[in-house]
Amino acid sequence: MTSDANSDGRFRAAVERLRVPGMGTEVVAPLLSQLVHLLRPRRVLEVGMGYTTPFLAKALAEAEELAEAEAPALVRKTEPYLAQGWELDEAWIDSEPALLLPAAYHEPYRPRFVAVDDLSDPGSSAARVTDVLTELGLAERVTVVNSDMRGAVGRLPGEFRPIDFAWVDAWDCLYFFENFWELIDPDGGIVVMHYLMTYPEGEAILEYIADTQRLKPGEFEVLNLLESRKLRQNSVTVLRRTAGSRPRQYSDTGQRPRLGGQVRADALALARSLERPDAP
Repeated sequence: MTSDANSDGRFRAAVERLRVPGMGTEVVAPLLSQLVHLLRPRRVLEVGMGYTTPFLAKALAEAEELAEAEAPALVRKTEPYLAQGWELDEAWIDSEPALLLPAAYHEPYRPRFVAVDDLSDPGSSAARVTDVLTELGLAERVTVVNSDMRGAVGRLPGEFRPIDFAWVDAWDCLYFFENFWELIDPDGGIVVMHYLMTYPEGEAILEYIADTQRLKPGEFEVLNLLESRKLRQNSVTVLRRTAGSRPRQYSDTGQRPRLGGQVRADALALARSLERPDAP
């Protein structure tokens, strides 16, 4: 679903029908889209459907399309090095597609997106989301679970573990933190929660999260971002689970890249996995 002016205009017109000014997600939705492109999560959960849902679905479709193009392009630029027995070098890193890690492409990128909502909030646009997704050709990208948050854990698809990215736009963020947390990937899984700052109940949840972080050092990181010009619906809280983080060090001191050994082996394995007959 390559972007162009016409498709972008059609997308904006369609999602505008889902925008509820008092929900405050007009800036958050594009932010979530960019986070999907940055992180490329494989399992994405949304609790509380609405304006943000098409942004997440579209970003996942775009990321999948990009990944499908990047893998063979990475092989093509690597093949001369493998064929000639050359070591990978800075020119290899910087040539298009630039900076890519071969190991990240060993498995096809096929993200799954589950959205949870019981469609009970009359002030929400959740009930109109499916029609907009269908209009945009994104409906098959989203598995909708018609449930409130408290009944949703047992209704998630069985293979939907671990969750790499969760967007929680619901009142009971504390319930999510206490009951969904173990489903989040301990190796850097992300949870983004909406509007916890600047009101007593939300601040109490933030304090509870901070207390948990102090009691469980190394379990997660926290970042609170405030839209300071808004009276409410004015923040996002980002939790990054780190309890099982694997070390990733791709360069030595001075940013000298480690391009031999495992990186070269991964590049060879990628070429073979794509079944290119001219790959060495």
